[in-house]
Amino acid sequence: MANHTYPIVLVHGAWHGAWCWKKLLPLLREKGLSVYTPTQTGVGENASQLSKSVTLNTFIEDIADFLITHDLHDVVLVGHSFAGISISGVADRMPERIRHLVYLDALLLQSGQKVFDIIPPEMAEARRELAMQTSQGLSLPAPPPAALGVTDEVDAQWVKQNCTPHPLSTYESTLHLNHPLGNGLPATYIAVTPHYLATTSSRDYARSRSDWQYAEMAAGHDAMVTSPEQLCRLLVAYQNPK
Repeated sequence: MANHTYPIVLVHGAWHGAWCWKKLLPLLREKGLSVYTPTQTGVGENASQLSKSVTLNTFIEDIADFLITHDLHDVVLVGHSFAGISISGVADRMPERIRHLVYLDALLLQSGQKVFDIIPPEMAEARRELAMQTSQGLSLPAPPPAALGVTDEVDAQWVKQNCTPHPLSTYESTLHLNHPLGNGLPATYIAVTPHYLATTSSRDYARSRSDWQYAEMAAGHDAMVTSPEQLCRLLVAYQNPK
């Protein structure tokens, strides 16, 4: 690995927070890497900020502000699951701060799309109904850990204890980009196998991009929980890409 290293910013997905990277963090730091784990508005340790005013733009601003506040440049920006949208938005606004985009089994939206536009219609409808039943449409409760590919009993209990409801408004709000998705930055999409249903269209799109790298790893959707060592190896490779 090159002597000079680039900061890694890990952005969590729906229902999660900075806590979800706990198993991966020490592995990356043992490699001498600087790693940051922001939490977005309304979830994780910021769950008290949950409101219907939280949008995709809120999530994007969370990460953009984090990069500015921490004076981060040449960043390997990793977005897991829902956070694929966040890192796409940041890439659109401040590409000069980003070295490499890593979409970890992530959702990919084009400008003008909502999350409920790209996931299977029956899944979108079920999530709307569940949000209405549990919170009058404010938030979506977390699914069982097994639905996220976490089957180890200890890991599953930890994930279940830490997940928080996710603002439904972020599923219903529209992404606005001023440039093509990825904004010309080096990008890699890492899909897990068995495949996660919600990312079907995103995986297909990522594979169609000749200018992106595409990789698959045998792991649950929450790969940072189920397979942190393997994920660490992949992320270290982006420190000195070929």
